[in-house]
Formats: sequence, structure tokens, C-alpha cells
Amino acid sequence: MKVYFGNLPRDIDDAKLGEIVKPYGAATSAEVVKDRVTGASKGFAFVEFATDAEAQATITALNGKDMNGHAVVVNEAKSKKDAPKAAAV
Repeated sequence: MKVYFGNLPRDIDDAKLGEIVKPYGAATSAEVVKDRVTGASKGFAFVEFATDAEAQATITALNGKDMNGHAVVVNEAKSKKDAPKAAAV
């Protein structure tokens, strides 16, 4: 199961995120989304877990928790097809 992390502090990188989730389950991948031009974190990430139980434990433990002054949002990642479409301007 893939888990979404939002409102992350900008100093969190892939390795640090992997360490943060380690007590709740073994992440098969952890990727902080970065700006293509600057390489700076965009403040959100996706972590993939081998089991749904590990993903749910991570969501329960970390959603709303403070990380360096940021209340982190952690929930099940939505697929692109389920994402809301941008409104036409």
C-alpha cells in the first residue's frame, strides 16, 4: 500500500523519511517529491509498504504529528485516476 505524507518540513529527504517510518513497518520505497529545477523538496512524499497493516500503523501513528513545527498529514495515497481534476480557468 502506498501512503501519502503532506506538509513535510523541507529538510526531510528520502533516507530520513525511511527512518521515520521504520518503527511502524518496513518501507519498500520512500520518495520525497522534489522541484525539477531547484531539486528542493515540495513538502510531500510517498512511502510504499509491503503490507496494508504496516501502512495503516504508520497512518495511525504519524497523521497529525508534529515534525519540526509542521503538523504532518499522513493518509492512503490516491491513484491519479481518483485525483480531482483541476478546474478549467
